[in-house]
Amino acid sequence: MAIEIRMPRLGWTMEEGIFGEWLKGDGDAVKAGDFLFTIEGDKATQEIEAFDDGILRLPPNAAKPGDVIPVGVILAYMVAPGEAPPFTAQQQNKQPASGVVAVQTATQHATRNTQHATRSSAPISPRARRIAKELGVDWSTLTGSGRTGRIVERDVRAAAASAAQPAAAPEEKVRATPIAVRMAQEAGIDLMELAAQKLGERIDRADVEAAIAARTSVPAAPPATTPPTTTPPATETIPVTTVRRLIAQRMSESAQSTAAVTLTTEVDAAELVALRKQLKAAFGADAPTYNDLFAKLTAVALQEHPLLNARWQGDEIVLNREIHIGLAVDTSEGLLVPVLRNVESQSLRALATQAKTLIEKAQTHKLSAAELQGGTFTITNLGSYNIDAFTPIINPPQCAILGVGRIAKKPAVVDDQIVAREMVALSLTFDHRVVDGAPAARFLDRVRQLVATPVLWLVG
Repeated sequence: MAIEIRMPRLGWTMEEGIFGEWLKGDGDAVKAGDFLFTIEGDKATQEIEAFDDGILRLPPNAAKPGDVIPVGVILAYMVAPGEAPPFTAQQQNKQPASGVVAVQTATQHATRNTQHATRSSAPISPRARRIAKELGVDWSTLTGSGRTGRIVERDVRAAAASAAQPAAAPEEKVRATPIAVRMAQEAGIDLMELAAQKLGERIDRADVEAAIAARTSVPAAPPATTPPTTTPPATETIPVTTVRRLIAQRMSESAQSTAAVTLTTEVDAAELVALRKQLKAAFGADAPTYNDLFAKLTAVALQEHPLLNARWQGDEIVLNREIHIGLAVDTSEGLLVPVLRNVESQSLRALATQAKTLIEKAQTHKLSAAELQGGTFTITNLGSYNIDAFTPIINPPQCAILGVGRIAKKPAVVDDQIVAREMVALSLTFDHRVVDGAPAARFLDRVRQLVATPVLWLVG
């Protein structure tokens, strides 16, 4: 019996996804665990793997790169060898009496099977197969350099480089993200030209935006007979990306579904700054950042004030036993919030390593859907942009979010003397449905104490 392959749901808010590409072809034999296709979900692109063995069969109207497909829609079928897919019977009922289409389909299928039979028996990684397809490399002729002779990405790229093609031919497929393809089409940008400038590299949104900016910043010279009196347009339209649409959705949801209140306090961070300098001197580039320190301090306070680590769910308040802190990261695709897991039980250095990895993946658009889910509290830091204080917006279904401003020297009273001290503003936005003002204030004050004297949590 044929097994349906449907558009999966990558996140709890995902209703549709942008189809990336097929990693297996129609008629290919598939093993459980093989990657079938890629999709772009709410904020991450992910390779989807097969759960069963069988033969992949794609319908005539199979999804194409850039297609927006609702969750649950059937994309393909997995059948047993020799089994006809469900759409075959439907096609036969609608085919012309001449049977020409059936003959052509059978011929094409036989040709494809012959091609599969003559392919190299050397194994190839899913990523190398995909890149070979994008670069037009016949991987069946390659010798693998990976473990056990496996063909890997470097083998494919080396073969592409040896071909010494000066530019991508018009009939070749351009390697680009779905968002980049859509933006280029709307703006009239030739992706082939960009591909020629970035041979072998994937074109992303930033590349298209740069091409648009270059085109608009250098207007074409007017004809010699026309005086240069061109007036720039009064407005400009920016396409709404999937990520931007999701951010708008989540922010609107937060405003409509929570009773948000913001509390702000200012903290003497002189000891925190001194601690950070000591860590930097000891560990160099691997030293924990201020964000790591704030995450660890906040986790200590959350253990003492568990209501701030809760969520509103229907008619219940759900207390989270584990502390998973989302860290807001600014990227070229928009705001992403990867989640630091089990912050309360990790050492500061382990937490710093996890945070560094997640931030790098966020900025290179390599986060998985799982790395963006499951947060119980969020921290957003705008200190690097010279912002003193602000009102952060709750990330549903979480109960609260902590905003961190810049650390700057300001006049402060210490032992009845006015001195220059490193000060930082902390802003807590919380859902008043879950927690009242006084408990929220006590939590923020506890964070203030820990930031002011971080040795308190170092000694337990």
